[in-house]
Amino acid sequence: MATKQLQSAPTPTRPKSTNGVINGTKAGAGDTRIVVIVYGQAQEKVVSIFADVLGKPYRLANSFSSVGSEDHGTVIGIAACDAKHDISTRNKILMVAINAHCVNLGMPPDVNLSASCDYEFLYTEAPFFRRDLSRFIAHTLGQISHHEALITKPRTYFISTTFPDVRTALSNLDILSVGSDAVEIRVDLLKEPLPDGSFSPVPSLSYVGEQVMLLRQRTELPIIFTTRCTRENGRFPMDNPNLYYEYLYRAIQWGCEYIDVEVWLPEDIRRRLFEQRGTSRIISAFHDFSGTFKWPSPQAQEIFAESRKYGDIVKMITIINSMSENYELEYFRSQIKANNPDGPPLSAVNMGQLGQLSRALNTVFSPITHPLLPIVAAPGQLSAAEINEALSTMGQLPKKNIYAIGSFRSTPQAAFFEKCFNELGLPHNFTSVDRGVKGSVEAFCLQPSFGGAYLNPPLSANQSYIPILSDAARTIGSIDTIVARGEGSSSYLMGDNATWKGIRATLTRDFAPSAYKDRAAIIISSSGEDAASIIFALRSLNIGKIYTVGFKAHGPLASGIEPFTSIESVQRVDHPFAIISALPPEKSHLVQPLLRHFSTNGRAPSNRDGSVTGNGGKGKVFVDLANGPRKGDPLAVAEQSGWTAYGVADTSAFTTVETLRLLVGQNVPYSFVRLASGRGLY
Repeated sequence: MATKQLQSAPTPTRPKSTNGVINGTKAGAGDTRIVVIVYGQAQEKVVSIFADVLGKPYRLANSFSSVGSEDHGTVIGIAACDAKHDISTRNKILMVAINAHCVNLGMPPDVNLSASCDYEFLYTEAPFFRRDLSRFIAHTLGQISHHEALITKPRTYFISTTFPDVRTALSNLDILSVGSDAVEIRVDLLKEPLPDGSFSPVPSLSYVGEQVMLLRQRTELPIIFTTRCTRENGRFPMDNPNLYYEYLYRAIQWGCEYIDVEVWLPEDIRRRLFEQRGTSRIISAFHDFSGTFKWPSPQAQEIFAESRKYGDIVKMITIINSMSENYELEYFRSQIKANNPDGPPLSAVNMGQLGQLSRALNTVFSPITHPLLPIVAAPGQLSAAEINEALSTMGQLPKKNIYAIGSFRSTPQAAFFEKCFNELGLPHNFTSVDRGVKGSVEAFCLQPSFGGAYLNPPLSANQSYIPILSDAARTIGSIDTIVARGEGSSSYLMGDNATWKGIRATLTRDFAPSAYKDRAAIIISSSGEDAASIIFALRSLNIGKIYTVGFKAHGPLASGIEPFTSIESVQRVDHPFAIISALPPEKSHLVQPLLRHFSTNGRAPSNRDGSVTGNGGKGKVFVDLANGPRKGDPLAVAEQSGWTAYGVADTSAFTTVETLRLLVGQNVPYSFVRLASGRGLY
């Protein structure tokens, strides 16, 4: 198979901070170059969508040479037929180029444009998955970092899709990915059908690109892109290392969050991929099926040393002959951790039935399987439920009592938790209880088997029996999740707040974090306590001025907030990017006049004339947090007025995801939470 050498692309500026996953850290600016979208025939509309997701205006241009520093803050669109003429001489320091290719056009992307652009976004015109674009652009521009959040978790897992066509997995993906922190696409196992009824020995880049696109459209989990070679239990040929470079580099361009790079590849290829990885992360992988590899040997240390040179994570997988080799691996793991305190983290397991103990003891990106998969990706793989059951048997996952404390009416998430626990194979008991009299929460916390609690309504952060608070809980002033950590004398309780993360995840579902930077927002609420989590979520996105209706903010969240005092003060506001209502259901209709007043209809459409500009960054996010029967329909009014509207079902599902991560340290995807609640997403 002929290959084309891809041009070296600059590594985008790394974000100084992440998307706020860790301790309320604010969203990072990421890559601040001018975004240039190369679009296909009659596809100029995609430029306005990119601009809208980024919260920026846009204009269409005829060439890269016509883009200058004065275009900072504007998204530029250039037709593919025009881009070909001068893309090779563009100023890469000034602009980042994204080849946006619609697969419905019936032809693969232009190979020269793909090679010359920094990134490539593949999409379907109908249906168009805007959330896929939002995730792609936020990741590639470095505004979010899944990796920085995942490496702080006590345990991480990934599921490997072993289907010859990922379409087969899509209907079950919500269930398949429960317990997983990432999903692996095994490119070497894909089978591309040919016109004569046979299959291509190596799937083409266009076929693989569409498979990645389909997978990303159906999961919010990070994607691990893997081309496993024939020697390491895969099907990718080993006679042409440059073929690996071509596919792995294209995976970086497609925005795959993790790239699996086998350590046998020539050092030059591994080094180039590491240098060009942008915001993707490299898993430096070693597999040995000989049965002669020994963990105590100098060879094991040498392989780790070589792997870490060009890896953000080191993965070492071997096959063993005796149970004692699991203990040798654990000693090796402890040595590596002691000698390399700054990383990279090590993911190491032994294959086969004898090695299943090591799969339970590994804490970094353990590969897992699922009963619904057609084959296991490697001998001896376990499901997340089987690993949890093994840990429970070994005393590493003691049975706890976890509570939802509040009322069934006010705790919509409670019904999901038990389903999630069952799917994960967790040993814990889950019970919903009423709050009761003052001091009843403390009584639960003092039980020896207390494993944590979700609280709705939340508690004040001033609780003597919860001595440790997260930054978010302290600033917001309320606790909605009590986290229990440690055992015996080393156990402790920490108060946290998951609600603000659920709100922020909703706000960034269809928009990049940068869309909110320095923009105005309006919060309407009956009390400052109900609005505190909203303010914190908006601040994590670097929002500008916050206007309030119905309450006055106090404490550390009060700065930079201005209450509306009259109709005139409302009219002085140019246009808010977001309106969020925390009104109770019976008052939720009171937000409707604001939505109509700041209607976003009538925006200028995209134009094929390169001299015409469009405003793709007009504000249009509305979130209604009212839960229960309401007067009026503010969501319908918002949609009719041009807003992108979200209800409490969205924020509750995202909050449940965050709450489960805090309580049991495991990931349950948003899509599964919505599925378990009786309303599928797709």
